[in-house]
Amino acid sequence: MDQGDAVPIAELWEERRYLLDVAHWMLGDQGAAEVVVDEAYQRWYGLSGAARRQVAVPRSWLAKTVGGICLGRLALPGRGAAGHETGHGRPSEAEEEAGRVVLTALESLPTAERAAFVFRAFGMAPGTAADIVGRTEPEVAELAARARQSLQSRRTGSTTPQQHDTVVRAVHRACLTEDGELLTSLLCPDVTAFFDGGGKIRALTGPLHGSRPVADNLLTLLARRPHTTLSTHSVNGRTGLVARYGRQVTAVISLDVANNRVAQFWVVIDPDTLRPWNQPHTDRGTGTDARP
Repeated sequence: MDQGDAVPIAELWEERRYLLDVAHWMLGDQGAAEVVVDEAYQRWYGLSGAARRQVAVPRSWLAKTVGGICLGRLALPGRGAAGHETGHGRPSEAEEEAGRVVLTALESLPTAERAAFVFRAFGMAPGTAADIVGRTEPEVAELAARARQSLQSRRTGSTTPQQHDTVVRAVHRACLTEDGELLTSLLCPDVTAFFDGGGKIRALTGPLHGSRPVADNLLTLLARRPHTTLSTHSVNGRTGLVARYGRQVTAVISLDVANNRVAQFWVVIDPDTLRPWNQPHTDRGTGTDARP
């Protein structure tokens, strides 16, 4: 380690956990994820001291390296869609329960769509996901949108628009009254929430699992403050939630409903993605795209 580059242990631990989560969601295997992250760190320390000092944000460099290694593994002949391989570690029972639904669905996605979706969901800096996937930013956004549509269709195919609307309006009431127990009761036990800040606003990096953590986080995010409002609105063709600060749309939330409970939240707070919602004369009731 170079002189002067000491980092708090909490930051180092969070960095490694973040990288492990990215690799796990890309490969679908915790043991393989650990191997990939170890290789990324080996490449980091394989750089000269001068080269490392030129890296402005080591975490971004490591995330890009992890993404590239994962794509390389997924391209190897004979690998499944999720890139499964035998690893020396297994996810805990809680991790396996929390992530199994989305991970299973991700396995069937084309590699580029899976990568675009995961990298955006983990809040990689602008341009990083495009560099890893080898596409432009608009192309990455389109790939991520297609991935989200595929994931959504697997969870909501049997839910009627009326059932969806009823559940979302109940969620809306729970958020307005800041009723954590009610909100938790409206969520699937294995509910997943994705947050897309586009690297331009502070947001959770990575999916959040479980009814209680998701409910607590949403209530914190949508807490009533002066000049803030939360309303129901058509989002991607079905009822969703729109948060505003004054007249500015600050968050658009689409929800996937299964068995009369919310299975997934898609929380968009990226200012660029929300720009169409803040333009005058835009018809936002016809399914404006707001997806990670």
